[in-house]
Amino acid sequence: MARTIQVAAARIPDRDKLLELLHEHGLDARAEDEVGIVVPCEDGGDEILSYIEGVIMQIGAPFVPIKHERVIYIRPPVG
Repeated sequence: MARTIQVAAARIPDRDKLLELLHEHGLDARAEDEVGIVVPCEDGGDEILSYIEGVIMQIGAPFVPIKHERVIYIRPPVG
């Protein structure tokens, strides 16, 4: 059984953009719920976290990705 990591975006447009990027990089990511993504991974999610950081920089969004126990949360920075 393949291991997966979950990604929880803050907004639907961010989830859609990230999903598109993951597909472009050949990952079999799928949308789950309203703002979630499930991605198969073998490395514990480090490669996926790197892609997510790239998307955040690309769209210029003020978000911070945080990886915790096989879930990557994309949230606004804490002020």
